[in-house]
Amino acid sequence: MFKHIKGDLFGGITAGIVALPLALAFGVSSGLGPSAGLYGAIFISFFAALFGGTNTQISGPTAPMTAVSMVIIASILAVHDGDIEKALPIILAVFLLAGLMQIGLGIIGLGKYIKYIPYPVVSGFMTAIGVIILVTQILPAVGYYPKEDEEFVIQYKPMAEEVILENILKEEAGEGILVLENFEETINRAKLITEEDMMKEAKTLAAKDASGVIGTLKVLPRALKNINWLELALALATIIIIYGFKRITTAVPSTLVALIVVSGIAYGFGLDYRPIEQIPEGLPIPQLEIFTQFKLSAMTPYIFTALTLALLGAIDSLLTSVVADNMTNTKHKPNKELVGQGIGNSIAAIFGGIPGAGATIRTVVNIKSGGKTRLSGMIAGLLLLVILLALGPVASQIPAAVLAGILVTVGIGVMDYKGLKAIPYLPKDIKLGPLKLSSEVLIMLTVLILSSVWNLVYAVGIGLVIASLMFMKKIGDLTAKRSVVSTLREQTWSDERDFPEKLKEEVFIKHVKGPLFFGSTSDIQMLADQIPETAEAVIIRLDLMQYMDQSGLYAMEDILQDLKRNGITVLFVGLLDQPRYMMERIDIIPDLIPEEHIFENIDECIDWVRENIEDKY
Repeated sequence: MFKHIKGDLFGGITAGIVALPLALAFGVSSGLGPSAGLYGAIFISFFAALFGGTNTQISGPTAPMTAVSMVIIASILAVHDGDIEKALPIILAVFLLAGLMQIGLGIIGLGKYIKYIPYPVVSGFMTAIGVIILVTQILPAVGYYPKEDEEFVIQYKPMAEEVILENILKEEAGEGILVLENFEETINRAKLITEEDMMKEAKTLAAKDASGVIGTLKVLPRALKNINWLELALALATIIIIYGFKRITTAVPSTLVALIVVSGIAYGFGLDYRPIEQIPEGLPIPQLEIFTQFKLSAMTPYIFTALTLALLGAIDSLLTSVVADNMTNTKHKPNKELVGQGIGNSIAAIFGGIPGAGATIRTVVNIKSGGKTRLSGMIAGLLLLVILLALGPVASQIPAAVLAGILVTVGIGVMDYKGLKAIPYLPKDIKLGPLKLSSEVLIMLTVLILSSVWNLVYAVGIGLVIASLMFMKKIGDLTAKRSVVSTLREQTWSDERDFPEKLKEEVFIKHVKGPLFFGSTSDIQMLADQIPETAEAVIIRLDLMQYMDQSGLYAMEDILQDLKRNGITVLFVGLLDQPRYMMERIDIIPDLIPEEHIFENIDECIDWVRENIEDKY
């Protein structure tokens, strides 16, 4: 490990410096604050490198993982009336569960299957991540915070009263003291509600309603009327420096330059800006409330969400691993990488960090700076820990608008422009009424739109289902086209040329090409109807049918039963192991097809035909 210490040291330090502003920005964006982003970067970078399967990978909070985390945090906060102290144990428990699931995915060997997720789903998701980050950072970039807009919050006061009263009734029902004849206890508790309680609840409801892409667009007119010009100037200055400094040199990360320069000017000139949340001093402390306050009933609704987060982290990390392989001519170990990512995310959750994954930009920076082994990722994590301990109070003075500006550039950069540019050129292979569309574009846009305006988790699931159905339809169509019922006179394989000419009206052949599965059963089910009355036997060539699923099995059984009822003998040629096994399980062999009617090759079958079929036509 220490053979390349110099390169690993430079690579790790450079990657850590690049990670710093992004970690702070992702932490703020998630809703848990900058310290959560920093803790995530420290622990994931160190432990994913230590236990992972990609030597040069640098891990930490990423745009996709933060976007999903943001949705999870917002939904759990809403259930707990916006109280972060009450919600934090459940939030971190979900992150911990996602990490443990990643470890499980690695142990059972699912790492190698991640590559089968269709590109349109990944493309739509990545572009949606960019849209979400870009849109949701408009409000902090212009210095508008909905829960601090009193005129906006006051609109939610009647709704806040309803929510508080509903919570009182739920509490009484849980305590068994809610009685229809006597609302005295309810009235007494209601009298204890203060104006401050109602405004606090109204602020929670206002913040929830103004969150996400739709929420941001709803309050955008108010935000534009209440622009804080100083905050906007700081955000724009950050964006300009990030893009402008890259043109001068890429040796120094432009994001870090923007962070230091704009923050330094704002602090040095004593400008009246809004700083980020205070970063706690000292070492990160384990959040043991995850375990002491654990309730299975509170976690149950988020199991699928945790699995989605785990899968997303797996995809994100393994895509970065492929990039690292291409740059270093190495081969990563996908299942080991998942275990390492899972350990990193689990430990980060215990210490209050947001989840992350392999980060492509940071990994590329590490490799270009000389990183060769896993030591580089561990050094990056340790550097961030040193920065936390030494510069925590200084970092707490960073303007919130600067991090918003950084995230705007992240949102722009994470979109999949390659996929978007390809939209006009992809083949239009499906018809919806009079419209001809590309199935891949349809999948990408579905995931993009649903992720942006509804739910990231469900959007990916729906995208995968649509992609799978369309794939199966295409394969079924291709199989059906290649699988035809015909007489020997119309279609002959090269090894069928010696078939007796005089028996070509009595014996017909069915060639089954490709798998017989639920997407390709419709055409083969018509076989019995297509065999003419002159037929005494049907030879079914199965040399190219490598696989049969349950749908195909029952379709075959129906066909054989129909042919048997019509007095037609069925002969199998070239039956392969898997289809034979399936047919033996439900006694198609030997009940419908006896062993003596199964032949290894067409020559044996032709000999049987010569001996057993008479020329009648």
